[in-house]
Amino acid sequence: MNYLIVGASSGLGRDLAYKFAENSHNLILISRDLRDLEVIKSDIESRFNTKVTIYKIDCSSYEELDNFLKLNQDFFNNVDGVLFPIGMVDEEDNISNVSLPLNKLLFANYSSILKIAFEANRVFIKKNKGTIVGFGSVSALLGRDQNLVYSSSKRALESLFESLAIINIKNKIKIQFYVLGYLESNMTFSKKLILPKGSTYNLSNQVFKNLEKKYKKIYFPFWWIFIAYILKILPFFIIRQFFKQFKKK
Repeated sequence: MNYLIVGASSGLGRDLAYKFAENSHNLILISRDLRDLEVIKSDIESRFNTKVTIYKIDCSSYEELDNFLKLNQDFFNNVDGVLFPIGMVDEEDNISNVSLPLNKLLFANYSSILKIAFEANRVFIKKNKGTIVGFGSVSALLGRDQNLVYSSSKRALESLFESLAIINIKNKIKIQFYVLGYLESNMTFSKKLILPKGSTYNLSNQVFKNLEKKYKKIYFPFWWIFIAYILKILPFFIIRQFFKQFKKK
């Protein structure tokens, strides 16, 4: 089978590529970092019985992605599943930064996923088979004063995947969505966090195991489901008071 991984050059995307290759699936990898893609392709094809096709695409650029899809209108005919371990953060992502590259942040974290998922789903409906896997973030559980474009995009992404699940409720297309807590990655390498970080290797194993499930929404690491539940049942005025006290410190 052929799986497309969007954002495949590092972290979770890389681990997913190796997991699928290990199980003899052919890969189509997309990233803006061609050098990393070439290294991954060479290593996977030398170690596993699988074919890897790579495309250098900057998914924060509407023009670049749109041009690729227009030039490859039959692209999804031979794709069996799409995974979106893609995300873009900016340290200046806050309300006071008027120079923030909003279009790039929004397109990388939401609009590019919507565009690719819609194209893939259209073809999957014709074939009556296919899998689409999205990855959100616990940062979307509450409003925030930092990384607010990133977190609001992730909240919109969760709604998108719920809609995809509803759209495909009567067919054989499978939709999964993962709400991710802190993961072992370059972004969290030097950060001191209250909760332990999840392993991208373990996550890639779980994603592969769940591929045949009709609809799954999964928190990873698993304990975030309890935190999410508490935040959802708390009245907002209590949460607001907590933030007031926190900011006084």
